[in-house]
Amino acid sequence: MSHRKLFFLLAIFAHSVAGTALAGELPSRVGQCVTTAITKVGTRLDTLGSGSALSFENGGDQVGYDTVPAIEHSRAGDRVRMCLVSIPRHCPKGDDRGRVYRTTNLRTHRTWTMADSAHMCGGA
Repeated sequence: MSHRKLFFLLAIFAHSVAGTALAGELPSRVGQCVTTAITKVGTRLDTLGSGSALSFENGGDQVGYDTVPAIEHSRAGDRVRMCLVSIPRHCPKGDDRGRVYRTTNLRTHRTWTMADSAHMCGGA
């Protein structure tokens, strides 16, 4: 087998082992990642200083009470790598808020970690 073919097969294997979700989907397992794009960069509320908020092409959101400089340097259209870091446990049925994602902006190479909601499951 040629080195080129072997490298290609190893790259495919490594990609599948890393747990990458299909593009356009949210990661569903801890450690799984997906590449998507930012559709909106804003604040948690309508006022500056209320925290950072983002929306993504794959339907995901991240929001927090802190203003995150890495998010402030991002803009709509930026490609990002979004990885699921944690899933809350013992949540009321149907309340799946509080999933935490580590996101890297592929343009700025800055990374942040935030939940998909300002409140965890079972909260306000």
